[in-house]
Amino acid sequence: MTHPMAEIAAGLSVERFGAYRVAAGGHDADALALYEWNATISAALWTDLAHCEVLVRNRLHEQLTAWSTQVYGESVWYRDPGRIFTAQHASDVAEARRRATTGSRAKPETPGRIVAELNFGFWRYLVASQYERTLWLPVLRYTFRNVHRRHLHGCLARLHNVRNRIAHHEPIHYENLGRLHGDLLKVLGWINPTYRQWVQQQSTVTDQLAARPA
Repeated sequence: MTHPMAEIAAGLSVERFGAYRVAAGGHDADALALYEWNATISAALWTDLAHCEVLVRNRLHEQLTAWSTQVYGESVWYRDPGRIFTAQHASDVAEARRRATTGSRAKPETPGRIVAELNFGFWRYLVASQYERTLWLPVLRYTFRNVHRRHLHGCLARLHNVRNRIAHHEPIHYENLGRLHGDLLKVLGWINPTYRQWVQQQSTVTDQLAARPA
């Protein structure tokens, strides 16, 4: 009879489970405990990342709408009336508009629906160096309180990377998860301290970090 542990390890795949076995010093039971904890901490962090992503993109959307209306007389900023976007960002917007208005879930286009279709990477790169003069200095720096663009972008880059790993069910146990959660809370605090307090009060990340298997 095959031992249940062996069945589970085989089901997870030699490559995937093997990485946890190495991290656990070759002990299968410890490797499975680490795998299970990785899933638990991923779920906890994903919840906070979801709140962060929505709050960040909505605040940037508000700021960009007001700025585009004032400067270009066009409230729909993602139409890029100033021809500011890189080719990649323009392509991201075009794809978001296509997804929102075609297919089985097609509905009339609204800014809110397009904002929801744009992924976290889109918003992260709006505060990257290529937009320092065109977007950061004239508008986006007012979205965040007392933070240098490079510091902000560094935090968003780390959050974006761990978000993608969680989305693909990859291991994150080796990351500095306490620092990453701190990055998330800092970003929210730079927008609005109330956002930070709200997410922090309901978060289970700290508890799960303390429960990591030895």
